[in-house]
Amino acid sequence: MQQKHIPVVGLGFIDSGKVVLSKVYGELKSGVPAPANTVFNVASITKTITAMVTISLVNAGKWNLDEPIYHYWTDPDVAADPRCKRLTTRHILTHQTGFPNWRWMTPGKKLTFEFEPGLKFQYSGEGMEYLRHALEKKFGCSLEQLADSIIFKPLHMDDTHLVWDDAMLDRFAVAHNQKGGALYIVKNTEPNAADQLKTTVADYSKFLIWVMNGAGLSGALYQQMTSPLSKIKDNKYIGLGWAVYPDLVGQLGLSHSGIDPGVNTIAFVLPKSKRALLIFTNSDNGPQLYTELVKAFLKQQGSAIVDTEMKN
Repeated sequence: MQQKHIPVVGLGFIDSGKVVLSKVYGELKSGVPAPANTVFNVASITKTITAMVTISLVNAGKWNLDEPIYHYWTDPDVAADPRCKRLTTRHILTHQTGFPNWRWMTPGKKLTFEFEPGLKFQYSGEGMEYLRHALEKKFGCSLEQLADSIIFKPLHMDDTHLVWDDAMLDRFAVAHNQKGGALYIVKNTEPNAADQLKTTVADYSKFLIWVMNGAGLSGALYQQMTSPLSKIKDNKYIGLGWAVYPDLVGQLGLSHSGIDPGVNTIAFVLPKSKRALLIFTNSDNGPQLYTELVKAFLKQQGSAIVDTEMKN
């Protein structure tokens, strides 16, 4: 951590369905050790929460994976495009919307379809935000409230939030750049379905155990969630909201990573063996440290797999 200018690292390791390591290393600032309940921004790992909220609603018969999203929400930027009438939740969770990652990354700074929904994989935070708007319209509450009732409160994830709370400040792992300089804190007051989840190692470990144990889903729906539905590259696909490796050290593996300025996070789940690893870092240099940890967890395949995850 000192060599790579990484101020704080959170590690969680689950074996046989139980937490065997939950620890935070480093300092929040000079002379202030990071506590075990340090709060991290976990960047795109946020998408796993949005996905599981949605899939849980599907399981309860309150949401339909294949119903057109326009029944509940249409983004003004694409309202005149007939493809918006064909967009579904399944397209969104499998990253086949046809949307860019973020509209601000495009020349026109507006949301557009770049291809027909369902045609191919293209990672998109915009898709997840589109889904958030639809869910909030139908259920008349925020994604934060839905996540609280479906996941956070039932799992006693008391330190997990989709919006900023000033009470987090004294134990928040502020993002840092490659040289070790602190970056600004994003204090979002509205939930983002794709980014900015604030959580702890202990809380997200509870979530991973819930997921590996079936998340209360029907067998058929869990099978869909963990099936290779949209191909990214050889041996890496997207299921419903999770990266799916059909053969990860001899068994099915689920994963998600997160990258924001000054933030790098990653999580792997092996449902069959009930093992999981999560790594949170508050640094652009995070992968320089955690690649070796992932290789140890995934044996010899780890280096290639973590390189792939870092790109998404």
